[in-house]
Amino acid sequence: MMIETVPFFHIIASTIEREIGQVHVREVIATTLVAYALSSVLTGLTFLLLGYLRLGVIIGFFPRHILVGCIGGVGVFLVLTGLTVSTRLPSDALDPPTWETIQYLTRNAHTLGQWVLPLVLAILMRVITCRWKHQLIFPTYFLVIPVVFYVIVIAAGFDLDSLRRDGWLFDSAGTTGAGGWYAFYTYFDLGLIKWMPIWNTLPTQFALLFFNVLHPPLNVPALSVSLNQDIDTNKELVGHGLSNLISGLLGSVPNYLVYVNTLMFYRVGGGSRVAGFMLALATLLILMIGTAPVAYIPVVVVGALIFALGIDLVKEALWDTRYRVSWTEYVTIVSIMVTMTVWDFVIGVLFGIIVSCIFFVVQNSRRRSIRACYSGNAAMSTVRRPAAHRAYIHEVSKQTRIIQLQGFLFFGTIVHVEEKLRSIVEDPNWRTDPVRFIIVDLTLVPGVDMSSAEAFVRVQRLLSAKGVLLVFCGADSESGVGKALANSRILEEKGVEIFESLNDALEWTENEYLATWFRLQRTESIPVALHGRRREARFHDTPIAGSPRERYLRDAANRTIAGEICSSGITPEPLNTLLKAFQSDDEIDHDVLVRLSNYFTRLSLPPGHVLWDIGDTPDGLCVIESGVLRASYRFGLHTRVIGESMVSGSLAGELSGLSGLPRNARVAVEREAVVWWLGGEALRRLEREDAELAWTFVRMVLKAAQVDADVLLAALAS
Repeated sequence: MMIETVPFFHIIASTIEREIGQVHVREVIATTLVAYALSSVLTGLTFLLLGYLRLGVIIGFFPRHILVGCIGGVGVFLVLTGLTVSTRLPSDALDPPTWETIQYLTRNAHTLGQWVLPLVLAILMRVITCRWKHQLIFPTYFLVIPVVFYVIVIAAGFDLDSLRRDGWLFDSAGTTGAGGWYAFYTYFDLGLIKWMPIWNTLPTQFALLFFNVLHPPLNVPALSVSLNQDIDTNKELVGHGLSNLISGLLGSVPNYLVYVNTLMFYRVGGGSRVAGFMLALATLLILMIGTAPVAYIPVVVVGALIFALGIDLVKEALWDTRYRVSWTEYVTIVSIMVTMTVWDFVIGVLFGIIVSCIFFVVQNSRRRSIRACYSGNAAMSTVRRPAAHRAYIHEVSKQTRIIQLQGFLFFGTIVHVEEKLRSIVEDPNWRTDPVRFIIVDLTLVPGVDMSSAEAFVRVQRLLSAKGVLLVFCGADSESGVGKALANSRILEEKGVEIFESLNDALEWTENEYLATWFRLQRTESIPVALHGRRREARFHDTPIAGSPRERYLRDAANRTIAGEICSSGITPEPLNTLLKAFQSDDEIDHDVLVRLSNYFTRLSLPPGHVLWDIGDTPDGLCVIESGVLRASYRFGLHTRVIGESMVSGSLAGELSGLSGLPRNARVAVEREAVVWWLGGEALRRLEREDAELAWTFVRMVLKAAQVDADVLLAALAS
């Protein structure tokens, strides 16, 4: 039995004695012994289960500072026990201490000497061990004290019976009795056991179980590091389980590995099986001799030992942790010690868990759940678009706000998120800088509690009144986050969308901007094919005429895309498609495009047709006239697939087609497409017939490819 568990056994014994009554001594003893044995059986079964399920590492995740607080509480208990043992007071004399008891301990010279002397010896021992670190100092010190005690007794001629009456020696404990040491089992009288008091001790039993279970998963790894040996925690748990189960069935108390004692045993050469066998024989010898020698042990030795252990545990809890833990953890440690001392050990453990939970919520609520917040023009989707479309999107995406969240969203962190979302639409500059879309990126959010989901519902009502669409991304309907949002019914609201990735959300908003502009022009159909995953917005699809958002869209379009739409269809193909693809080049010559168009071949491609796959040998490049192509990149087995859509007026396969390197993506037709193909043979013919034109074409392609590569790299980095 470890000394740290003594307070729990004291509570169990006191509870049983109080319920049965002090006059029924044999019933109290029988019931108490059965309760002690039950605690061993519970501990053994728990250890066996944890080891069998291989949960040793998980138990180690329990907050260490709660255990430290419990250890500190045990230390205070030992200091108080040292006072009662040294002064021969009843065990409950300081539970709680009364004014009369304090006066007795401080004003009575005889009593003062009884507890001050062992306290001084304990402090002296710690001063010595701070200076010298040898493992034998501790046992030698406590072997020297009784020798010095009896030297003084013999020299002064003191009578042992007088010393025993005055409290300097323990009362005679007798011998093992006529029946031997096994007479202990005569107290297990089934007819005298009271089961209701045992039932009432279960809260303390479970608190003791909790305390016991925490030690091996923490002590075994620490011992492994100190001894530089690999130790299987789960195997040790099984060993602890068998040991405690056998102990309980034999009527004894729980046991577990103690780091300090085991480390000392190993360091003095006790790491072999022979040393363990010798220790077992020595213990058996003491068992056979019995308790008679206890009557000759000076009380000052036991008192000094209890004081030393209590001071060590209090020091470990309060002094050693002062720079190692946060102030909240330190407050938790102190509060556990105070609660365990003033009220009860079980209450102290429960109080520590509650305080830790409160501090955990407070600390995590201060963490930044908003990783980033920026305007939509700082990020674009991986869709390849004509330069005019990209310029337009870059302008109007200022009406998009992207908020990237991180960490678990709960009632403590969602407050800051809600405030941020409200501040966007309640900004004083709303009329000059309106917002159309708010994208909430949940990629780095592992979970959302009910309070957070309801907060999004409240924000959505405000956004709906302002005509702002709320777009969630980074979560699918089957994920925990997606289910939490679905349970709050926010996904059923108008003006709410959800996508699996930020790229998909950006792509959808970009398509909405383009589609809105085309509808504002009263065109019968959208001039370009938009990405296949586009779906109709369910709220304010077209801005209200004359609204700030509508004026902003028109102004941005007039500066970027309007000219392209006016000229669309006037120029014959493939010249019109080449103009779209290379219109970002300010130095482009119309005559150059006319000469280049002679080398392109028109191809009509059905949906699902694969142009090339990863690793294929390149045989040319193409410019898309209509339809949608879809490229899928996979840069490693451990990376996610990056999708890239290519619409009318964009290039496909340009870099591998010019360099001759293997294809780095799989490109398939997503929507029926018409492309203008420049094959490998046509490219070589261009180089032979007009080298200057070929060089100009390569330069134009590289300029266009640079923009596409930058967008793709930005998507990879996000």
